[in-house]
Amino acid sequence: MVTPSHAAWAGRRVLVTGHTGFKGAWLWLLLERLGAKPSGIALAPETDPNLAVLTGIAADNRSVELDIRDASALAAAVEAAAPEVVIHMAAQALVRRSYAEPAATWASNVMGTIHLLDAVRRTPSVRAVVAVTTDKCYRNREWSWAYRETDELGGHDPYSSSKAGAEIAVASWRDSFFGDSGAAIATARAGNVIGGGDWAADRLIPDCARAYVAGKPVEVRNPHSVRPWQHVLEPLSGYLLLAERLLSDRTAAEAWNFGPYESDSECVARVVEIFAEAWGGGATWALSPGPHPHEAHTLRIDAAKARERLGWRPRLDLPTAIRWSAEWYRRRAAGESARALCDEQIDLYLGRGEGA
Repeated sequence: MVTPSHAAWAGRRVLVTGHTGFKGAWLWLLLERLGAKPSGIALAPETDPNLAVLTGIAADNRSVELDIRDASALAAAVEAAAPEVVIHMAAQALVRRSYAEPAATWASNVMGTIHLLDAVRRTPSVRAVVAVTTDKCYRNREWSWAYRETDELGGHDPYSSSKAGAEIAVASWRDSFFGDSGAAIATARAGNVIGGGDWAADRLIPDCARAYVAGKPVEVRNPHSVRPWQHVLEPLSGYLLLAERLLSDRTAAEAWNFGPYESDSECVARVVEIFAEAWGGGATWALSPGPHPHEAHTLRIDAAKARERLGWRPRLDLPTAIRWSAEWYRRRAAGESARALCDEQIDLYLGRGEGA
């Protein structure tokens, strides 16, 4: 199995937007383990606790706090960082919040992305950009089969539709301004990401961890909904492999799916059951009373292109990904260092750690 290599990333300047978020903090730590020199642009951490704060990332002098909706401030920050690679993850990333804040969601996810691309146009050091969207950017027809990169974009809720809008914006800017020169730009669509250190509202694994630490059953909204679950390190390794390819091959400047094998697209109830079993102590769940905003029932994505052309493939099956997540939260609740827990799992994932 192919994973990002120290040789490819050692000493490389990488700008991560959204590095104070769950995925962004894990990406920063992964880059550091690979020898890269990450910098970050993001809003202040939104949750308490927060992984970027617990690991010291938010206090790093390479961390810049700003809103990507501020085009001039963003352009100045990108120019100052002078990165070779940009991984763009800053976004309003919650479906349920997008119903309450639809205009702000579109402003962050679409206009923020456009501002980032315009900043890249004025920063000649940038050679590759991976703009992260979501598996929810597809027009969901509740099919039983997985969506491919060539399927129609869409989105019922403001979050999903804004990410489809971001995909269209990236394609337009790539064709209009980056066709034959400048940075090579790709988009990445990942499945439902899980792992330790996420404390966002209305996400399944954080809801489980909060409830079980408090000794309560977790309330589940849609137990029969099916999603393509994967550990956070899976898509992050995909983003880095894609960026590696973009540095040498402009034909990779297109859309890519990063998701689990078909067998690991599972219903919510089964994910909770595995997490509860890994947690122990009689942990259980209960059905949350409604009503709830619309969320898709079935979503699967096909990552065959990434497997065939990048050599990327999932390293952790779903039960292992869930157990890693439960172990992270249990050990953190017992007082262990968040950074040490992340570094330990990164090393295991890269094949460097004990038992790898």
